[in-house]
Amino acid sequence: MSEAVTRTATTPPGLLASLDPLLREWLPRQRWFAGKGRPVTGFDLVAATELLPSTAKLGLYHLLVRAHQPLQPGHGGHEWPGNCYQLLIGVREALPPRLAPALIGHMTRGPLAGRTVYEALHDTRPAELLLEALRTQARIGGLRFERDPHQEIRPGLVPRLMTAEQSNSSVVYGDTFILKLFRRIVPGTNPDLELPLVLAREGCPRVPPPTAWMVADPDVSPGAPPSAEPYVLGVLQPYVQGATDGWELALRELAKGEDFVAEARALGRATAEVHIALARALPTVTLGHAQLRSMVDGMRARLEAAMHAVPTLRPYADGLRSAYTALDDLAAEGHTWTAQRVHGDLHLGQCLRSPAGEWSLIDFEGEPDRPLAERRMPQPTVRDVAGMLRSFDYAARSVDPPQPEWAEHCRAAYCSGYAETAGRDPRTEPVLLRACETDKAVYEVVYEARHRPDWLPVPMAAVRRLAAADLP
Repeated sequence: MSEAVTRTATTPPGLLASLDPLLREWLPRQRWFAGKGRPVTGFDLVAATELLPSTAKLGLYHLLVRAHQPLQPGHGGHEWPGNCYQLLIGVREALPPRLAPALIGHMTRGPLAGRTVYEALHDTRPAELLLEALRTQARIGGLRFERDPHQEIRPGLVPRLMTAEQSNSSVVYGDTFILKLFRRIVPGTNPDLELPLVLAREGCPRVPPPTAWMVADPDVSPGAPPSAEPYVLGVLQPYVQGATDGWELALRELAKGEDFVAEARALGRATAEVHIALARALPTVTLGHAQLRSMVDGMRARLEAAMHAVPTLRPYADGLRSAYTALDDLAAEGHTWTAQRVHGDLHLGQCLRSPAGEWSLIDFEGEPDRPLAERRMPQPTVRDVAGMLRSFDYAARSVDPPQPEWAEHCRAAYCSGYAETAGRDPRTEPVLLRACETDKAVYEVVYEARHRPDWLPVPMAAVRRLAAADLP
C-alpha cells in the first residue's frame, strides 16, 4: 500500500470558506449539478479528507458539500440546505495546458492562497490514487475503499475520464474497469451498488458485477447531527470493451435507414432476465387497491407539479388524468399486481451491446430526482418497460423527419422479446402500461423544459398521444 493512499490528514481550517466564491461560479455550470436556474448562496461542509497534502506539488481534497439555494427564483430569503455533492479538488501552482478545461479558479485567500484549484478527475495522478485505494482496500480518514476479494485489480492501469457523462462522472482504467463516481450524494443504500451485487450473487450475466466500491462513513464527531447510514460514493465495475450503448446503436441504424427489431427483441429478453433474477433474490409484494391508490396519488401529484412548472401541459390535463383514473378504477374492482425491485430508469442509454451481440443493463441508480427511499421501493416491472418504450420514441423523433413507425416496430419487438423470457407480455396490461408511460412522459416534459428545451417536442408528442388514448 503506497504512502499516498494510506496517509490520513485533516483539512486546513477555512478551506471551504476560501473555496466558496469559486464554487458558487463553477458548480452550477457542471452538467451533473441538479439545481439549475437557482443561484448558490452558500455551502455547508459535510465531510472533508486530504488525500494528497496541499504542501506538495500536487494536492488533493475529497469534499462532500451541501449547496444552499433559494427554493425558487424570487423567493428572497427562503432557502434550503439543498443537495450534497461529491467533489475531488486538485491543487497545483499552475495548470498545464492539458488541464485547462478542468480549471475551477485561482485562490486569493485562505490556506491555498496563491494556488490553482481544479476538477481533479481530469488529472491522471488523482485518478490513479482512487484505483490504488480500491485495490488495496484503503481507509483514509472517513473514506473506506472496499472490494470483492474474488476479483483481481491490477495496478498501473491508465485512467481516462469519460466526457459524455450526465448526472455522474466516470473514469475508465485501461479498458479493464470503469469507476462511476456519484455526484449527488445521499446517505443510505445506493441501488446502483445494491442491485448489481444482488444480481452478481444470482449469477445473472446481464449486469457487470461490482468489483469495488467507495464509501464515506457518517460524521461521528461531537455535536455532529446523527446519521445512521454511510454515503456510497462510487462503484468500480468491469468495462465492457468495444461495447456500444443502445442509444448510439439505435441512432446509427436510424441514420442508415435500418430497422432495430432484432436488437429490440433481444433487449426485451435481457430486461426480462434481469427482472426474473431480481424477483428470485429479493422480496416481491402484491399491490392491492390501497397500494395502487398510493401509487396513483403519486402520479397525480407529479402531474399537478409538472403543470405548474410547464404550463404547456395544461391543455392535456384531463386526458392524462384519465390514464391514472382508469388504473385506480381497475384496482377498485379487485385487480392486483405484483411489485418487485426494478431498474428504475431504464432507457436505451442504460444498455450496452457487446461486440458479440450480448446486451447488458447498467446504471441502477434510478431517477436521481426522486428520493432514495422511493427509488428502492418495489414497483411493477411495467415501470421499466414503459421507460424503454419511451426511449424508442425518443430515438425515432430525434431524426429529421421523425420515424414513428420505426418506434412502433421496436416497441412491439421489445414487448415480444420480454414475453418470450418472462412468459407474459406487458401489452396484456394496457391500463397499467398506459399509466406508467404517461407518468414517464410527464417526468420527461419537466426534465426537458429545465435542461434541454429544444427536446421538449419529443415528450410533448407522447403527451398528446397518451392523453387521447381510448382504452376499453
